Amino acid sequence: MALRTTTTERQRRLGAELRKLRERAGLTVSDGGASINMGRVHLTHVERGHTAISTERLRALCQTYGCTSSTYVDALVRLSESKGKGWWSGYKGKLSPAALDLAELEASAEGLRSYESLFIPGLFQTEDYTRSIFNADDEITSQEAIDSAVRFRMERQAILTGQPPAEVHAVVHEAALHMRFGGTAVIRKQLLRLIELAENPRITIQVLPFTTEGVSTLSTPFFMLTSHGKALDTVLTETPSGSLYLHDDDSIAKYRRQFDRLRAAALPPVDTSIAPAAHDSRDSLGLIQYVLYTL
Repeated sequence: MALRTTTTERQRRLGAELRKLRERAGLTVSDGGASINMGRVHLTHVERGHTAISTERLRALCQTYGCTSSTYVDALVRLSESKGKGWWSGYKGKLSPAALDLAELEASAEGLRSYESLFIPGLFQTEDYTRSIFNADDEITSQEAIDSAVRFRMERQAILTGQPPAEVHAVVHEAALHMRFGGTAVIRKQLLRLIELAENPRITIQVLPFTTEGVSTLSTPFFMLTSHGKALDTVLTETPSGSLYLHDDDSIAKYRRQFDRLRAAALPPVDTSIAPAAHDSRDSLGLIQYVLYTL
């Protein structure tokens, strides 16, 4: 079988998980390969995501490595058997591979956790707000590229209403409410969109106010996805050199703790079901409404 010239995050993740299992079992690549009648070089390519592995061999390999969690093994099988095709396939060659990887990950996600410091999360953005961001992007210069990027982000939002819809919890820094992308009318529409989205029982939106103390070290935005029966988590962070996907145990534990600290420090979630007179203390809805009033 020919080796893949490019690999997706899903393919790399499968290989990384198999390598992690092998190393935990204290086995070499040669040991693992021999257990399923596969050469050392062949298994190395599997662990790097450069080639596929059959379901039979995958399950046998997990057994060799002493993995007893059927939920986890089934999750690996789903990663392996997935064709990686979906609505995002139409954007291949138009957007970065990292963007397509994100859409594929979101399609199988059951839970999404997000922290943003300067932008409204992409899944919550209005079209005008998104377009204003890409219009200011130095790397996306042609109108055709901007139109594709905007359409792609709008299509990603289908997971909010899909069947079953993903459960989304976002913490947004107050600074993001004040950033002027597209002018006052665009920002007003965007903030009203946040309030509208919060009416969805599967969407939780909290605002982290400027007055919050003790979270200065948590200023880097991140996006966490839980998928495959919660057996696999992925964290996405954006860097100047591109998107970085993290899924090692230490990183996942670190970002889970960070999100727990952020949501504990943030104001109570936006809740439109509470009567105005009952808002007797600061909450996220009140802060968003205040910013709307001052625009």
